[in-house]
Parts: sequence; structure tokens; C-alpha cells
Amino acid sequence: MTKYISTAVAFEKMRHYCMWQERCCSEVKNKLLLLGINKLGIENILRMLIVEGTIDECRFAKLYAGGKFRIKKWGRFKIEQSLREKKISEKDIKEAMTVINEKEYLETLEKMAMEKWEKSDEIEIIKRKNKIQFYLSQKGYELHLILEITYKLSQEKKGKK
Repeated sequence: MTKYISTAVAFEKMRHYCMWQERCCSEVKNKLLLLGINKLGIENILRMLIVEGTIDECRFAKLYAGGKFRIKKWGRFKIEQSLREKKISEKDIKEAMTVINEKEYLETLEKMAMEKWEKSDEIEIIKRKNKIQFYLSQKGYELHLILEITYKLSQEKKGKK
């Protein structure tokens, strides 16, 4: 049996929910649906949270992108796709991608590739490259960057033999 809660109570719950951690509209909407709030109530609550600045999709997207890159080492493709799944606008996604420093991005990619290369037990260079390329593509990095870094690694390792 679903317990009825008022829009005012739901609003306060969502305010607290958003202040505990940065949220986007789709996350708040899903939470309100679980609370049994009707469509009109959801729209009103979201509007009030946006007006008072508790929810800011651009701010959310920037924090999300920066965190996923720094903590989980995700590439741009994976971050963008995840933001799209959260129904963030293309404009806000584009703005969020600016928080990722290009130099840091390339250094992270190179470090991850090198670590995987060193840990790999594959003897054949082509198999080793393929495994690393698959891993980095799963992390959401761009194919041209992956190919460039794995080519560079394979050339360095060939030269050391």
C-alpha cells in the first residue's frame, strides 16, 4: 500500500536529497515517482527546486564529468553517454566536457595504457595491443587516441628487445 505524502513534504524531502549530493532533474523525478507523487506535483517540485538553485543541470553535469574522469578514469565518450542517459541537454554536456583538462586527459590515458601493458601476460604484441585497446574503449576513450598510444607503446617495446 502506497502512503500518500503531500507535495510540500515531498518538496522538503527532495531539497534534503539534493543538498546531500548534487542531483539532476531525472534523478529527482525518479525519486518522486517512487514516493508516489503525480505528474503535476513532480513538475511543480522540480520547478521550485530549479528556481531556488537547489537543482542546476549544468552544475551537476560539470561535477559529474569531473568526478567520473578523476575518480573512475572514464573517457569522454562514456561520460557523455552517461549524461545523455540522465537526460542532460547537449548544451550542458558540451559545457561539462570543458572541465576535463586536455593535458591531464592524455596523461591519464597514457598512464592507464602503460599500466595495462606492463601487467599483461600476453607474449604476442598484437594480442597485447588488442586487449589494451578493448580496455580503453570500454573506459570511453576516443579510438584515434587509443590507437595512437598503443602504437607508440608497441614501438617502444619492440625497440627495447
